[in-house]
Amino acid sequence: MADRLRPRDLHEVLGQESVLAENSPIRRVLADGHSAVSLILWGPPGSGKTTLARLATSAGNREFVQLSAVTSGVKDVRDAIDQARRLRDLYGRQTVLFIDEVHRFSKSQQDALLPAVEHGWVTLIAATTENPSFSVVAPLLSRSLLVRLEPLDPQALATLLERALVDARGLEGRVTLSGAAMDHLVRISAGDARKALTVLEAAAMVSTGTREEPHCLELADIERAVLVAAPRYDRQGDQHYDIISAFIKSVRGSDPDAALHYLARMIEAGEDPRFIARRLMVLASEDIGMADPTALTVTTSAAQAVAIIGMPEARLILAQATIHAALAPKSNAVLVAIDAAQDDIRRGMSPPVPPWLRDSHYQGAQSLGHGTDYRYPHDNADGVTDQVYLPEGLESRQYFRPSGRGQEGRWGEIMTKIRQLRQGPAPSTDSVESTPP
Repeated sequence: MADRLRPRDLHEVLGQESVLAENSPIRRVLADGHSAVSLILWGPPGSGKTTLARLATSAGNREFVQLSAVTSGVKDVRDAIDQARRLRDLYGRQTVLFIDEVHRFSKSQQDALLPAVEHGWVTLIAATTENPSFSVVAPLLSRSLLVRLEPLDPQALATLLERALVDARGLEGRVTLSGAAMDHLVRISAGDARKALTVLEAAAMVSTGTREEPHCLELADIERAVLVAAPRYDRQGDQHYDIISAFIKSVRGSDPDAALHYLARMIEAGEDPRFIARRLMVLASEDIGMADPTALTVTTSAAQAVAIIGMPEARLILAQATIHAALAPKSNAVLVAIDAAQDDIRRGMSPPVPPWLRDSHYQGAQSLGHGTDYRYPHDNADGVTDQVYLPEGLESRQYFRPSGRGQEGRWGEIMTKIRQLRQGPAPSTDSVESTPP
């Protein structure tokens, strides 16, 4: 049913209102039966990519040729292009060449499309679920109009399902959906129109309803048709980066519930638990630091335990480390400190090491003055001397500036006391500010 129930015109396309606005480029291209502008449709499964390609064909009664990058090779592409040129030369008829999953084509296979696109032999419409900036060669990308499609919103999915229930191309009124069944089907479809129609058809297969006495599908019927809502996730694609980004930002934002949600999505999708543990270790220093020094210990221990235990038990360890990190006081003072120090070095602020700090363990070093004025801190009762450690010209630089959150307040007090014992200079106005990078 997902293949049969196609819109008859642009006004029937659901859920892509912004893409198909009245004066949008994609609408003008689709409505112009003679346009040779090539399109790259980028969007998740079931967002209408194939439907839009077929609409482009019907707009000008053009020939429609569909290839899948999963099963087709360069020979199939060249054969389709040759056939398109013959149709154009003999009958003046244009061809829409639709290539599904174009990101699965190799560079050489994508390059084979360039002459046809360049000379207008075909109107290429390529569909991909991957970011074209990484999966489509630059020459092909520069010769095409890129259109980003979004998952269908709940209202659009509900409208599509209501139409499928009564349309002659669908179930022709043999079944209806209860409110609970409709809500559940819309929710588990997650914006995927093809999935929604497939589940609806599977649930209706056991129905004995007719137009005169339609059978009402209940929530239990939908649950039997699809036992588990598989999470949408690609370990090598955008979802991988988007979800780990949301996970880290939720922990940084001290929201353990949101962090656990994204953690669960990664676990259910089969993400490598060691990858998640590594990201938590980085976060422990980048976003928590000295505000809770135990966070690095906890996340490091979690990473070691994950490597030893493995899944599924490792999910408990990841969850514990996630909750600890999310609830820990936050500070980026460690990140700001090392960034500022490295920035000084990159700007050429690398004076010679003071003589009293240089290595004095080789023959002749002391005759050069190396280490002769070094003051050994353990010789003092408080373990602190008034020794200057930064190179000349940088004596007043202060990179680590505690935020006062969590335990960093205590570390700030310790730094102040040490500075008083050393009777060193107060921080100057060029000290590094603890602001987000």
